[in-house]
Amino acid sequence: MKAYEIQSNAGIDALKLVDRPQPEPAARQVLIKVRATSLNYRDLLVTEGNYGSKLTYPLIPMSDGAGEVVAVGEGVTRVKTGDRVAGIFFQTWIDDSPTRQKMKSDLGGSIDGMLAEYVVLDQDGLVILPDHLSYTQAATLPCAAVTAWHALVTKGNICANHTILLLGTGGVSIFALQFAKLHNAKVIITSSSDEKLARAKQLGADEIINYKTTPNWERQVYELTNRVGVDHVIEVGGAGTLPQSLQATRIGGRVSLIGVLTRGGDIDPMPILAKSLTLQGIYVGSREMFEIMNQAISHHQILPIIDSVFPFTAAPEAYRYLKTAAHFGKVIIEI
Repeated sequence: MKAYEIQSNAGIDALKLVDRPQPEPAARQVLIKVRATSLNYRDLLVTEGNYGSKLTYPLIPMSDGAGEVVAVGEGVTRVKTGDRVAGIFFQTWIDDSPTRQKMKSDLGGSIDGMLAEYVVLDQDGLVILPDHLSYTQAATLPCAAVTAWHALVTKGNICANHTILLLGTGGVSIFALQFAKLHNAKVIITSSSDEKLARAKQLGADEIINYKTTPNWERQVYELTNRVGVDHVIEVGGAGTLPQSLQATRIGGRVSLIGVLTRGGDIDPMPILAKSLTLQGIYVGSREMFEIMNQAISHHQILPIIDSVFPFTAAPEAYRYLKTAAHFGKVIIEI
């Protein structure tokens, strides 16, 4: 079978298309013919050797993928041949809280990922896809969608009277926009692109802010909320934007720090203390969260927002495009 390997931490150029033996499922394992994968910023960090944890090369990258079950090993009961499935990001985080051991099961990092024609995963590391989604659409869900759901719903307890601030228009932010509007919350979203802001408005954003033309955007957020501040910030900008996010949040509000996007910098804790803010770290989520989210996606017929689709043979070009940050929503590699 064909698969991509990261053969060193030399960047996107270290991503190589290779031949590997087609894997076979052992007991409790499932063979999946992968149909589509989707890129996350974390995938760029992995290819460039900036992911943090020590990686073992060669490594098949990418956490997010969807495909068809084509064979099952002995003792498999959760899925059957022909089922449409996606792998969960942390293969052993089924429910409850994360642990050190669970977080060592991340696809495309600690273990081989989804950028291959076939993969073998444990039956417990899979979810069934919503019926109305194509493989290409469903491939967007395992990281960005679960992260947004975890932040807003599982931990954020979002409700209709909340105002949510979203930074940028990448995968997590756009899923958060869709989930926030699902709960009838008000959304303020930022971007450096008026074109992207116009698209966000079409998806239901209530207020838009161009942070390039309004560099002190936290002041505008404050005015847009009647000088109160937002209830919840989905913080994907990291150390460069966190101080402004803290200023934009109401007393007693919440800021979700999203995974590997919130790295570096010194933060003054006084706004956190003075405003009694809750800061919560969000690093994807469990299979239980994924399954509950899929029920909502199915019930409301939500469609993921896809920016562009690349063929399998052009996977490095997809990585390079993601690195430009020109995308709105998700970037897909179809297999």
